[in-house]
Formats: sequence, C-alpha cells, structure tokens
Amino acid sequence: MTIEVHIAWKGESLFVGKLHSSERTPSSSFEYSSEWLARPNAFPIDPTSLPLRAGPHHAPVLFGAFADCGPDRWGRMLIKRSASKGLLERIPRHDLDYALALDDASRIGALRFRSERGGPFLGESSGKLPPIVQLTALLNAANAVHGESETAEDLRFLLGRGSPLGGARPKSAVTLRDGSLAIAKFPKPDDILDVAAGEVLALTLARKSGMTVAEHQLLSVDGKSISVITRFDRQGEHRIPFLSANTLLALPQDDPGAYTLLADGIRQHGDDVEKDLRELWRRLVFSLLASNYDDHLRNHGFLMLRAGRWALSPAYDLNPVPEIDRSQTPKTPISEDPGDPTIAAALRSAPRFALTTQDAKTILGEVFEAVSTWRETGKRLGIKASILAAYQTAFENPMADEARRIIG
Repeated sequence: MTIEVHIAWKGESLFVGKLHSSERTPSSSFEYSSEWLARPNAFPIDPTSLPLRAGPHHAPVLFGAFADCGPDRWGRMLIKRSASKGLLERIPRHDLDYALALDDASRIGALRFRSERGGPFLGESSGKLPPIVQLTALLNAANAVHGESETAEDLRFLLGRGSPLGGARPKSAVTLRDGSLAIAKFPKPDDILDVAAGEVLALTLARKSGMTVAEHQLLSVDGKSISVITRFDRQGEHRIPFLSANTLLALPQDDPGAYTLLADGIRQHGDDVEKDLRELWRRLVFSLLASNYDDHLRNHGFLMLRAGRWALSPAYDLNPVPEIDRSQTPKTPISEDPGDPTIAAALRSAPRFALTTQDAKTILGEVFEAVSTWRETGKRLGIKASILAAYQTAFENPMADEARRIIG
C-alpha cells in the first residue's frame, strides 16, 4: 500500500512524501518528495529515523512518526471489533492500517494521509467529533464495549475517536464548548480506584509544582468521574506536529530508555534546551514523589513549534499509583545505570540536565512542597475523602521521606 503523506504547517497543507507499507509484513519505506526537499524551510518529520535527504528510507516496522499517529490499546480494540462486525472496508493487519482507521480530525499531530493527490484525506469525515454534552451517551457506549455487549451503533459512535495517548482506558475525542479538541477518559465498570480523580489531582499538583501540564477538568456523569484533557497539539484550527519520546530517540517499543537519554535527545533536537532540561528533571522527581509509575516513553511527547526543533509537550497521563497497586518501579529508569529509583539517584543525574546540585535541590523542594498538599488540593477539586484516602500511599511514601531528609 502506498499513500501520500502531508503535513499541516502554519495554516498550509503541504505534500511531504510517499509512504509504502508492505501488505504481508510490518516493514515500511518512506521517501521525501522532490518538491519538499526543494523548499527553503524544509524539515524532517522525524529527525532521527527520517533525516532530510533524497532517496528511500527503510524500516523493518512502521516508522515511529507514523506509528505515533495511531490509536492506543483502547482504539485498536475498537477497530478490531468494528472490523469483525463488517463496519470497516479494510481489515487491519499492521500498524498503518490502525492509524488510517482513525478519524482524521482526531489523529494526534499534524500528519495527514491521502491515497492520491487531490483526493480526500483518509479518515476525513463530514461529521463533527462528539460535543462534550454527549458524555453520557459516550460513557454508556464505552461501558457496552467493556462488557462485550456493544452494538454496531455503539462502535460507530466511538470508532475513530480514539487517541494514541492514554493506554487501555476507555476514552473518546470530544469537542469542548469553545470548539477546542479534548480527550474524555471514562471509568471502567470494574475499577476499584477513581482513576479520573487521581489523574486530575496529579495534573493539578504537577502544575502547582511548576510543571507545564495539559489543561484538564474533572467532571461527573451519573455519579462517575470523567477526566477531560484538552489536546495540546491543536491551536485553534491549526495542527501542531507531535512526536513521542520513543520516536525522538528511535528506540524499539520494548526499550525503556532513560530520563538521561531523553535529556540527550533534547540537547540534540530541542528548541529551548535549557528550559526543557530543567522541566524534564522536574517531571522526573514529580513522578517519583507522586508515584506516577506509568511514565513510559510514549507518555512523554514533543511538539514542533519552530521548523525542525522539538519542544517538550505539556505533561499528560500522570496517574498516581497507591502502594497496594504497585507491582513495579517507574517504567522509565532515571539513567542508563542499573539501580533502584531513588531521590538520591535523581540528584546524581542532575548534571545530565544541566543542573547544579543546589539547583536540583531547589526544584526538589518546590515539587515536594506541592505534592505534600495532595489532600488539601484534592478537597478543593471536590474529590471525596474516601477517594483521597485510597491514594494516600501514592503521595506519602518512602520517596517523600527521602526527599524530606535531603531538603532538611
């Protein structure tokens, strides 16, 4: 299968090149068009795996820049079930098939696809994404899918509204009242924790600690908490190019990488390098103190705000994990050196983030102070005391004790 790749950039839709994906294997190839290479301000759409040069690029799997456009586990499940009910023209076999099955309006980033020049963008629909007032209907459809009792209409309602962000949690793209694009994340009927409340609490604490985070709100529908996260890859009608940290570092999907490697990637490809290095270290210690242990490299993102340079996206998918649900350490190690994640280890890594020990301790103090207000912050968000109690060990833990001793 060969498709045209376009990018929405500064209000224009520009032809970048052609992507070929094998029908039989996951392999792919991509070649920049001569007209794109001739542009005076041309840039690579993936600076690591697709450098700006003539001739084909080859990969044994789908290039990360295109895989980032695809759905997460929830979206893939919806697509599989839709295909089994005959709702799709094409049965998905490889990653590209799943990416193309998403609604063009809800795909993350700025890449768009066409079968041929002048044709419609693949996945472009005449209908608008569901407005936020339809949360009840979306929740009911998601519950039906979870219970494997969904109808074809439920699947049509949710199909293509997914996102590469958020893992296996039920969700849908929605439009807010001001027209902004957002992701609504729903509870699962068998949830023990109020996951939406925990996510919004973590995002609120992260912002209080000095981090840049995605806009967020906590809503209640039929007594169920729903987190609504505004998409940061849109600016009004304009799309903003996006890459996951996994793609920026060109790491295999099962390679955990490290925060220090991500710092090296920022040095090589970043926009405001010093700012983002400090921000990344702040996110590292926040994840330790708030038990945000699902911090794999797909949960770190970059936006291209200036041609060819990549800036850390606002933080997203921050989920505190109480001790009783903790089965492993954070998904992304602090550094390449083996060892348990500790505040001391984070401090030892500070020079890789262009921080002095004193600078790092100052940031640690700011994050610790913010995270320590978790209970009062939760109450201000309207989260019930019983729900907050379930999260206590996510914020009051040995990492917090270690930070307290270091800060003095």
